[in-house]
Order: sequence, then C-alpha cells, then structure tokens
Amino acid sequence: MAERRATDVAERRAAGVVERRATGAAVCVLVGAVAATFAVVAGPGPGLTGYVSEAGVADSIYAWTYRLGVLTLGAALLLLAAALRDQPADDAAPRPARQPDRALRIAVVLLVVGAVATALSGAVTCSDGCPLPPFETPTVADLVHGAASIVAAGATVLAMIAILLSRAAAAPLRRTATICVAVALPLAGALGLAMLLIGRGTLAGVLERLLLLVIVAWGVVTATIMATANPGDREKMNS
Repeated sequence: MAERRATDVAERRAAGVVERRATGAAVCVLVGAVAATFAVVAGPGPGLTGYVSEAGVADSIYAWTYRLGVLTLGAALLLLAAALRDQPADDAAPRPARQPDRALRIAVVLLVVGAVATALSGAVTCSDGCPLPPFETPTVADLVHGAASIVAAGATVLAMIAILLSRAAAAPLRRTATICVAVALPLAGALGLAMLLIGRGTLAGVLERLLLLVIVAWGVVTATIMATANPGDREKMNS
C-alpha cells in the first residue's frame, strides 16, 4: 500500500511537470506566432509575394519583433520536447507502450533539432529579399538563415510523423499529428518545388504561410492536449 501511494505521488508530480511544460509551450507558440505575424503584416515587406523571413531584415522597423517571435517559437518547441519526454507511464496502456518507444524518442530529438534551428533562423537575419538559389545570389547569412528555416520546419513535420507512429503517444496526440501531417506534407512538397522551379513569388509566399499555419496549429493543439490531460483522463486518451 505504501509503495502504491508513493508511486501515485510520483506520477502526480510527473504529470504536474508535463502540464507546466506543455502550458508553457502553448503560451510560447501563441505569443511567438502573434509577434511574428504582427511584424510580417505591419512591416514594410512585399506581402504575399515575399518570404515571411523578410520581416526580420535589418532595415525593418519590426525586425526585433519578428526575431523575438521566432525565438519564442523555438522555446515552444523545446518545451514541447521536454513535455513529451517526461510523460508519465500509463497503467491502462499495453505493457510495451508504457515506456516511451523509439518513435516518441525520435519525435523528442526532432523537436529539439527544430528548436535549435528555429533559434538560429531568428538569430541570423537574411539580406533584403531573402535571396535563395537557384534564381538569386544569396549571401552566406542568407544561406544559413534559409537552411535553418528549412530544417526547423522539416524537423517539426517529421516529429509529427514520429508521434503518429508512436505506440506510447496518447490517441488525441496521434490523431492531431495525423491530421496535420496530411495537410503539411503536400504543402511542404509543393513549397519545395515552387522554390526550386519558380523561386520567390506569390505561390511560394502563400504556401510558406499555409505550412507555418499548420505547424503553429499543431503546436498549440498538441501542447493544449498535454496540458489539460489529468491522470484520470489517460485511460480515455489511449482508448
């Protein structure tokens, strides 16, 4: 009985840690997305014909608003990774799924990679127009910024795929990941082709914004699910 009570206390503490981290992730996603969106909309950028990153160029009066928003999004990914890593074991789940499986561990690593790449994207600004090959001549900073942005988005989408394949992730997390992957993968593929075949323009600008919207929506919903689930709900979540 005493051992069981100690286990219950430990599980409640672990659930509290996950809840706080997930809540922080949800808040950071919202704050970061609002700040970056404000900078993009209010700034002197070219609108839908340009990349989102153009809001962070040095001569933009909202450059720091954009950069802080991006850095906050990086913090959100890091908190989300920590929340996923420390999810308490579920006694109602099948024994092989009580501990984080390989897919969930991969998701955590990918989110950390995405967080680091997002922070690098916010720290290294591109030049005017954010030029990228093959149609433009970029600077070293443009290449670093562009590569970091691509890695950040790609790692996050791959983390979604890892979660939907995980046996340890709760059913609502898998469902959310499945829906977002179904939308994000075609957008990411179309964006990649647009950047390679057409270059900077309205098509790439619209596709980039839609992809980022899906990523932000996934982050908010996933963090909210983990923040609001209590130990008594876990059996329902995994059913």
